[in-house]
Amino acid sequence: MRFGLNTFLYASPFTNESVTLFKKLKKWGFDTVEIPVEALEHIDPLTVKAAAAKAGIKIGSICACMGPGRDFRGSAEDQKTATTYVKGLIDQAAAMGCPKLIGPIYSVVGLADAHDDAEKKQQFDLVVRNLKPLAKYAEQKGVTLCIEPLNRFETDFLNTCDQGLKLVKAVGSKAVKLHLDTFHMNIEEKNQAAAIKKAGKHLGHFHACGSDRGTPGGDHIEWKPIVKALKKIGYKGDIVIESFTTDVKVIARAAAIWRKIEPKRDDIAVKGLANMKKFFGKK
Repeated sequence: MRFGLNTFLYASPFTNESVTLFKKLKKWGFDTVEIPVEALEHIDPLTVKAAAAKAGIKIGSICACMGPGRDFRGSAEDQKTATTYVKGLIDQAAAMGCPKLIGPIYSVVGLADAHDDAEKKQQFDLVVRNLKPLAKYAEQKGVTLCIEPLNRFETDFLNTCDQGLKLVKAVGSKAVKLHLDTFHMNIEEKNQAAAIKKAGKHLGHFHACGSDRGTPGGDHIEWKPIVKALKKIGYKGDIVIESFTTDVKVIARAAAIWRKIEPKRDDIAVKGLANMKKFFGKK
């Protein structure tokens, strides 16, 4: 099991110049880095790969940023745009030797409204239809797509582990797994540990986030049963800290971070990593 950090804590967008973060993250004790790629042209994958190798840190995952126009349940144009973007991310992940593409790989973030059952079925079928060829492409490239349910305020499409599993099974590919996040589960799940156990072998990625988007382990989330559940299902993937602060303005607005969550953003990384290592019994 490896511990990683999502670079949204420090940079948006992540570009070739952002690789200067790698040395610091490695020094703090992180094994991996998770890179949100907001636009394909923002990075050269070979440049990023070389910088990570030089710093001695692994690129554990890249994160899909499903902004406006990237929607597998939207218009034909939006579906095409989303497909081109995700296919490009798969190519970049493969070029970097990165095993996973993670995030809400189904719809634009922020689209949240009520739909009747017929609309829900139509949208679900559209997402499945769009994901199947991408899953096949990911298989060929050796990349796993890890699909993340978000809370009800960020999407109306996929909120719970149960819904996520339904989508994963409908796509039916060994290259498609579930991605769970403690921040979203804190809002949507009755019991986080139970959700993790239900995910079982389908769990491909995990975000450790504070209940307030601050330092994981410095919040009210019960980490002991979560750790126990992850160990019970034999989860061997990365544990990635994903938090946002007011220092990165674009992401602060997108994630509704209107106040300073912690005195120092470095605390989220450093203290969060120390907490995770303590919880998981790692030195």
